[in-house]
Amino acid sequence: MKPTANAQQLLNARYLLKDAEGRIVETPNQLFRRVANFIASAESLEQEVWANRFYQIMSDFLFLPNSPTLMNAGLPNGQLSACFVLPVEDSLGSIFTTLKDMALIHQSGGGTGYNFSKLRPHGDLIKASGGVSSGPLAFIKIYDTATEHVRQGGKRRGANMGILNVDHPDIEEFVLAKSVGSNLQNFNLSVGISDDFMNAVTADGNWELINPRTKQITKTIKAKGLWDLIVAQAWATGDPGLIFLDTINRFNPVPGEGRIQSTNPCGEVPLFEYESCNLGSINLSKMVRQENGTWGIDWNTLETTVKTAIRFLDNVISVNHYLLPPIETATKNNRKVGLGVMGWAELLALLNLPYASDEAVALAEKLMQFVQAKSYEATKELAEERGVFPNWEKSVHYPDSRLRNATCNSIAPTGSISVIADTSYSIEPLYALAYKRVGILENETQMEINPIFVMKMKQLGLWDESLKNEVLERGSIQHVATLPKTLKKVFETSLEIPWEYHLLHQKAFQKYTDNAVSKTINLKAGTDRETISEIYRTAWKYGLKGITVYRDGSKSNQVLQACGLNRSPNC
Repeated sequence: MKPTANAQQLLNARYLLKDAEGRIVETPNQLFRRVANFIASAESLEQEVWANRFYQIMSDFLFLPNSPTLMNAGLPNGQLSACFVLPVEDSLGSIFTTLKDMALIHQSGGGTGYNFSKLRPHGDLIKASGGVSSGPLAFIKIYDTATEHVRQGGKRRGANMGILNVDHPDIEEFVLAKSVGSNLQNFNLSVGISDDFMNAVTADGNWELINPRTKQITKTIKAKGLWDLIVAQAWATGDPGLIFLDTINRFNPVPGEGRIQSTNPCGEVPLFEYESCNLGSINLSKMVRQENGTWGIDWNTLETTVKTAIRFLDNVISVNHYLLPPIETATKNNRKVGLGVMGWAELLALLNLPYASDEAVALAEKLMQFVQAKSYEATKELAEERGVFPNWEKSVHYPDSRLRNATCNSIAPTGSISVIADTSYSIEPLYALAYKRVGILENETQMEINPIFVMKMKQLGLWDESLKNEVLERGSIQHVATLPKTLKKVFETSLEIPWEYHLLHQKAFQKYTDNAVSKTINLKAGTDRETISEIYRTAWKYGLKGITVYRDGSKSNQVLQACGLNRSPNC
């Protein structure tokens, strides 16, 4: 299939091979063929057959792997993983060794996550020098500055997740880290939340902050006061999010390896130190067929695509170039993959189901249950063919379920690959029916009008210049009095959907996702702090593994902007 103009622009800038003079020497189909052939090189039999299958699901935009695989597969020393978790131990040597490793990973196209909670707090004693510690935040700033100067794969700015546990003495300073100007623009920040803390907030109890070096209590505060500080900052800047570490570890697939303390930059893959994540997403807007003028889910195509994609991702682990020996060991020991979805909002629109409906939430559960079941069938078949993952006996799957991969599913944000596939992001609602995408390609601005909305309007005989101009101006049809209410309900956009339904969708997909779900709860500019508090509490009660909110306009460099907000001549 031919990419859209926006997709071609993105492919030209980041993905297609260039010669020494910077001239593009590859077409999109040649890119998919390059990737397919290299990933199929892991096959001991029928390499050409599998290469063709991999090529077909990519070139038809049924499935796309994470960006580093598209960029680097088939190149010398091609690093194919999306993201990594690295250790940060309480010594200067460890901190700066990890900084070096981070730079190499970012240079290769990957992102990094860390938990900084092992670092002694600001002002704590350093016996060797007689001085005092700078604290975690000082080193996070160093990592952020380094990221600014090492572009991912030479093509995009690096991404980081920084986590500090809620009982660390510097937690208040961490929560406030983005309160001034443009601090830490290369980091997502999340507080590592425990069940004990949530219970203390609920009971309006005290909360003890503990020095990780001495294990002694350094300060006792009101849990609710810290909670209110977290909520106020999330309201003001979108950071910090929450990572529910106890929930993550209740579902840790390899508990014999210890506790998981961190995630990748967007939170959809909890990982042990040095593990990498290898991700890909099914394009749900292509998993449809039309019968007698009515759209329905094509379950057969979905099953075939899921099983082919799981094999693809397992092959990625086998043929990948690993930057560091510990990464190769940790990754191959568990062979975690994360197959997710994109185009969920467009699928719902095709089916005439409003995002903010119980029917849509029920379908989310049914569909993800199907994806997970077929993923596990695929990994069991691979285990019979290739053997189980080496840490299988340490896993929750032992001895009853022989699997090739410790995890199969993650719901990633699918930022760039959604643009390439010309579909909606991940499991998010449509952000707007027309919007500007700012900053994805340096200073370039892309404008989108949702193609499924346009198709539906044309089918109903409603598409004309007047409606087009209204949508370009507002990004919405809720104000258009001449349109049927049922139609307006189907095409409600992200900020028009109650937060309760955002969370219900995340809950529905998380139920059948063995890793985690990256989702942002988009909120109107006028949303109050109490609403954010309620969202965060509800996320914990729902058993979600993480939660992020974003109040419209709370960042100056907002990537998505509804058309008309700035009256731009391009929109």
